[in-house]
Amino acid sequence: MAEKIVLGFSGGLDTSYCVKYLRDEKGYEVHSVIVNTGGFTQEELKQIEAHAYYLGVQSHTTIDAVDSYYHSIIKYLIFGNVLKNNTYPLSVSAERLSQALSIAEHVKKMGAKAVAHGSTGAGNDQVRFDMIFNIMIPGVEIITPIRDLELSREAEIEYLKGKGVQMNFEKNLYSINKGLWGTSVGGKETLHSNGMLPDSAWPTQVTESGSRKLNIEFEKGELKSVDGLLFDHPAKAIQYIQSIAGPFGIGRDIHVGDTIIGIKGRVGFEAAAPMVILKAHHALEKHVLTKWQLNWKDQLALFYGNWLHEGQILDPVMRDIEAYFTSSQEQVSGKVFIELRPYHFQVLGIESAFDLMSSKFGKYGEMNNGWTGTDVRGFSKIFGNQTMIYHSVKKDTDGKKI
Repeated sequence: MAEKIVLGFSGGLDTSYCVKYLRDEKGYEVHSVIVNTGGFTQEELKQIEAHAYYLGVQSHTTIDAVDSYYHSIIKYLIFGNVLKNNTYPLSVSAERLSQALSIAEHVKKMGAKAVAHGSTGAGNDQVRFDMIFNIMIPGVEIITPIRDLELSREAEIEYLKGKGVQMNFEKNLYSINKGLWGTSVGGKETLHSNGMLPDSAWPTQVTESGSRKLNIEFEKGELKSVDGLLFDHPAKAIQYIQSIAGPFGIGRDIHVGDTIIGIKGRVGFEAAAPMVILKAHHALEKHVLTKWQLNWKDQLALFYGNWLHEGQILDPVMRDIEAYFTSSQEQVSGKVFIELRPYHFQVLGIESAFDLMSSKFGKYGEMNNGWTGTDVRGFSKIFGNQTMIYHSVKKDTDGKKI
């Protein structure tokens, strides 16, 4: 009886090769699984399933992970206002971790002794998948044909054609990976240090002109409504904001970052909803959180984003940081008003019952109601007292041998 192997399957060239190789050359009983994190339509999922069976898998499973993806990862990226290198909302890295976690659970369910993925040896995904599998399903063999055999695209195509496989072997000019939290775009321009993707490369074309007002309501840091329209799940609100802001060309950029394996890389991305949501959420936080809450959130978010990018979502320190993020959101409720324009958006202001910029306590630069000038005079002297002593002692000892 053939040994079961679970293959993370996308339907592309690499994973199509994996099916035939694992089945025909290695004798495995291949069970393919695709994890939908918001990047596929139902029609696309049906086509991928049909292709998997055409290639010869024993079974194919589609896992809808949008809900778990939001609650286990995206929610905390919003709470932390996480942008890697102040640029990238971690669209693909976050998605890959959600997929790896779901595949590992499927391996357990299937009772498989081996798991496979189609990663090459050149990027971050191989580390993310391997690490999650090593932690969640230790003892299960990890097989990566494309990486292990150091295959070129041409070699894969030749092999599949030799097996009589008919599929679209034409390489798209741009590699596109779409998910709930943004879309990555890779092409010849991103292979070098200079060059911007052309307009035609972006999946969402700019069709809007002029401007549009948008208001987003948060409740304890989570999306509640958009333009007064209530959503029963924040993921639906994200998709709705994307449908509005995307056609303005908002959220297009190129991220330059450090890969897990130590090289620099460039990738284009469009993430209209993530960018609008993160900036709106941050604007609300600046009104309702205290100075030191914001300070520590910024520091923790920097670590959280970097560690998540490097695949360390299962490190228990991540749960500790998420607990702080969640606690910090207790009063992050209110509306944020935004104006959208082609390739640009602006936060106009906020309304919140928890706004600390209340006129009851004073107006910055104009007047105050909670203290007097004499109070400030004394406070300023005491507040700088230790620094004054330091400089006084330093002046007395400069040039003297101690």
